Amino acid sequence: MSLASLILLAFALSMDAFAVAICKGLAMQKITLRKALIVGLYFGVFQAGMPILGYFLGSFFEHLVTSIDHWIAFILLSAIGVKMIREALSCSNEEADDSLSFKTMIVLAIATSIDALAVGITLAFLQVNIYYSATFIGITTFSLSTIGVKIGNVFGAKYKSRAELVGGTVLIIIGIKILIEHLFLR
Repeated sequence: MSLASLILLAFALSMDAFAVAICKGLAMQKITLRKALIVGLYFGVFQAGMPILGYFLGSFFEHLVTSIDHWIAFILLSAIGVKMIREALSCSNEEADDSLSFKTMIVLAIATSIDALAVGITLAFLQVNIYYSATFIGITTFSLSTIGVKIGNVFGAKYKSRAELVGGTVLIIIGIKILIEHLFLR
């Protein structure tokens, strides 16, 4: 996987967490650097950990699916991308919650990083350095989520849907790129 693909992947995976961070910022009357860092830390750690878990799951089953790994990567990334685009286009207005309790943040961190677990499975088939990739994904998510809290507090929910729409589109493009590389460029 090229550096450009990794950068796009990290940004795409960060978009769910970024959107939730915007909602957190929207719900907060007064934000502090500490609150923004807490949100970023939860999302960044989980976004880094889930691809590693997915990678090891994918590596375990790799010998069974080597001949169709590019199709699996394409399907998983496209499905995640379509899900994100659907969420971006839905008219649901989620109730904003400013709680930073352990229970609340763990649930949100897991919910926003499930996609990263599936991507980790895909990364196992691509033979990437998972620790480098996961660290990059985690740092990107941490940074964007921390910034998202401030953006949400200042600008409101205006950018939430756009972030999910861009993230979903990028994941689909990466899936198509992997498929084309394996089918036509090998």
